Amino acid sequence: MSDSYFPRWRRVQGGPSGMVVQPDERMGWPQNIAMGAQHVVAMFGSTILAPILMGFDPNICILMSGVGTLIFFVFVGGRVPSYLGSSFAFIGGVIAVTGYTGAGFNANIGTALGAIIACGFVYTLIGLLVWWMDARFGGAAVRINTLMPPVVTGAIVAVIGLNLAPIAAKGAMGGSTFEAMMALMTVLCVGGIAVYTRGATQRLLILVGLLLACVIYGVLTNGLGLGAPLDFSKIAAAPWIGLPRFHAPVFELHAISVIVPVAIILVAENLGHIKAVSAMTGRDLDMYLGRAFVGDGVATMVSGAVGGTGVTTYAENIGVMTVTRIYSTLVFVIAAVIAILLGFSPKFGAVIQTIPGPVLGGMSVVVFGLIAVAGARIWVVNQVDFSDNRNLIVAAVTLVLGAGNFSVQIGAFKLDGIGTATFGAIILYALLNGMGRQKTL
Repeated sequence: MSDSYFPRWRRVQGGPSGMVVQPDERMGWPQNIAMGAQHVVAMFGSTILAPILMGFDPNICILMSGVGTLIFFVFVGGRVPSYLGSSFAFIGGVIAVTGYTGAGFNANIGTALGAIIACGFVYTLIGLLVWWMDARFGGAAVRINTLMPPVVTGAIVAVIGLNLAPIAAKGAMGGSTFEAMMALMTVLCVGGIAVYTRGATQRLLILVGLLLACVIYGVLTNGLGLGAPLDFSKIAAAPWIGLPRFHAPVFELHAISVIVPVAIILVAENLGHIKAVSAMTGRDLDMYLGRAFVGDGVATMVSGAVGGTGVTTYAENIGVMTVTRIYSTLVFVIAAVIAILLGFSPKFGAVIQTIPGPVLGGMSVVVFGLIAVAGARIWVVNQVDFSDNRNLIVAAVTLVLGAGNFSVQIGAFKLDGIGTATFGAIILYALLNGMGRQKTL
């Protein structure tokens, strides 16, 4: 390994028909650019859907996903391949503190932005601590796994989806039978893409399913007059190049207390990303764990400071790396630059704003449900033993606290469902695990 901060990126031939391209290697520039574009497409559906569900400007979120990816790249010294996109973990907290109803722009976005910055700050502090501990003692990843084992992280992730279930159901029902049927049609579109397609189409199921549902909606409304037609006038009027809508944060203690616990979820997501990439590349990347946390935390603060969502490492892009066997970190620099260019296109934003409400309602059902199932998948993959009553109690209590939106308030400090469930899972596991150890001594 090079002693320089950044790799030297040795030129190789690789890809699906060749050898594995490691993080510190690169292909020819035409291949690099093509792969960068593919990673943009992979993250696109989820990165634009998350801000839409929170009432944020998709343009600035795409822009900040590119900026955040570059920030992450710098902090890890170009050693960890990763794309940072809009995090779904923030949706529940943002909706709770802003009262967003799912229609148009979020008028209380400033309150959410201040809390997102605070969450990124706490996340950065965790990263600095892990970075220091790993440099001083080593084994930081082991300590995190001890504090947040799979039973805890799985329950926390599942809670995000369950907590958002009422919002998804309300959005899918809409205001008429036609809107409810279109929401169900959207679910079927995404399900059909997931089950009956293969390869790149299947990996882009959110994006392709969204496009298919919009086409069907347009045929039924603009063509057959069954509902509110799509309005393309804003797309025609929007310029190709322009600045996105920047917004200033507002810091409120209650909002901060609701959204800051998301930092724990981001830690779990990033840890899983590092472990997955380590397994795929055959390289131990644990030494970059603290730096990855700091990079993600700083990127979240920068994004929130100008009007973007919190960001996180993206599983969609891990899927692309798995299929192509190309892990070169230079590819993600190119992807970031492409995303930044898209962020400065108001016409792109106008296209996103044309997506009909019933389609978004159906997508909410799918996405929030997938988040809940992702938590259960963590249990299955890690073979969590639910015959152990400690695991059983931790999972059961966490799910009910989150799904029931159980809140705790001490003075001006308040934790809503996701926050209560997050800290509750960690503390309850620690207490029950300690009691179990005492019995065995």
